[in-house]
Amino acid sequence: MPIHRQSRTRLIATLGPASSGERVLRSMFEEGLDACRINFSHGTREEHRSMVAMVRDLNRELGTSVALLGDLQGPKIRVGELDGGFLDLVEGQELLLAAGGVPSKGRVTVDYPALSEEVVPGDRILLDDGRIQLEVTGTLPAEGVETRVEQGGRLLSRKGVNLPSTRLSLPSMTPKDEEDALFAMDLGLDWIALSFVRSASDMETLRNMVLERGSSARLIAKIEKPEAVNNIDSIIAVSDAVMVARGDLGVEMDFDRVPMLQKMIVRKCIAAATPVIIATQMMESMINSYRPTRAEAADVANAVLEGADSLMLSGETAVGRHPGLVVRNIQRIIDRTEEEGVMIAVRGGSAEQGGSLPDSICFSAVEMAGETGARAIVTFTHSGHTAVRISSHRPEADIYAFTMNRELLPMLSLVWGVRGFYMESTGHIEDYVNRSTRFLAEAGLASSGDIIVHVGSMPLQEHGKTNMIRLTRL
Repeated sequence: MPIHRQSRTRLIATLGPASSGERVLRSMFEEGLDACRINFSHGTREEHRSMVAMVRDLNRELGTSVALLGDLQGPKIRVGELDGGFLDLVEGQELLLAAGGVPSKGRVTVDYPALSEEVVPGDRILLDDGRIQLEVTGTLPAEGVETRVEQGGRLLSRKGVNLPSTRLSLPSMTPKDEEDALFAMDLGLDWIALSFVRSASDMETLRNMVLERGSSARLIAKIEKPEAVNNIDSIIAVSDAVMVARGDLGVEMDFDRVPMLQKMIVRKCIAAATPVIIATQMMESMINSYRPTRAEAADVANAVLEGADSLMLSGETAVGRHPGLVVRNIQRIIDRTEEEGVMIAVRGGSAEQGGSLPDSICFSAVEMAGETGARAIVTFTHSGHTAVRISSHRPEADIYAFTMNRELLPMLSLVWGVRGFYMESTGHIEDYVNRSTRFLAEAGLASSGDIIVHVGSMPLQEHGKTNMIRLTRL
């Protein structure tokens, strides 16, 4: 099996028109990509199938385990198509947001017919991630919502609409989301992300769909609404991963709160051993530029130092001018930060909070690795839980997960510091220890004299019952 260099912080890139070609996607793989995001807000079924097939073809050819993530649109309100593709709005201008009809200089359509029933005069309406701000001046039930432009700008077709001061009655999953979720499961995607999560029950609705379908897809809760922040603990508890979606979060809430909210969510996720992803505007300027700004480089480095499991690129790779270069540059920042940055003390997790025996075993393995200067921690895992739990303590030792479940490998691609390898089982823990140790030595991942900490279950077939720690010196 080919061995590819990996940083501990993982990288997700959104696929789109700019990265739909095999040559471009190959260059992104070669620069260190860990997962590809399929954004169901855009594109056709045929385009999505083609992207998925291309990722899997490259995985087979290159011996990689790049994961596939399907991102559901959620109850996102958007403006319709505009005449000429854009409309310039100026401060003080009156604008009608209509549920239908033909757009004009003073009229823009939106895809939410109930809008006029749910806003009141004085409510704020934000367009294009808050770049344009409107104030509701009146409602016309048969026509739409009357507004006045408070902050102008150029509005493009299909841009998003946010109503931070209005509680909407939109469901957590739209009919389109349900269709897209079933499509994602039929395609066998590794991860499915639910947008605009408000409570744990939203995630449970999607979880029930996955269970009924018999899918192995893991679920990501996207945090981008105030209600989600208020319910963050219960949402983390029912999610396989959490995404801090800073774009809409910074529109729905005051932008100056976002940095500390990001730190709080990352800290809580690490403590709960739930992988956490930081997303939106990581390298936004590189949609057009050849280099990131200094502020973007600092933002990426900060996310790495906070201990985020993964960083995600959006428009930079979906519609940007040079997706491969974006991946190379953000990977450079990640690698440099990991080489020279200070390892943040994030140990503890549930083991220090009265966790289960498997949690305590994982914590003890990390402590033991630190005290002995072990080169690696090796786990034999069926579900990935042991690897994720070990990762949550952010050890200095490398983490290698061996599994007989091939479907688990892409899932592990989003987990901090974990490198997964397939290994057939003979049913004996002693054989697993010997074969994994020999594999690491032959692959150049461990050398003579190195200490390896093995973590697993005895008997080996016992799922979710981690109960063994063993030290081996090569």
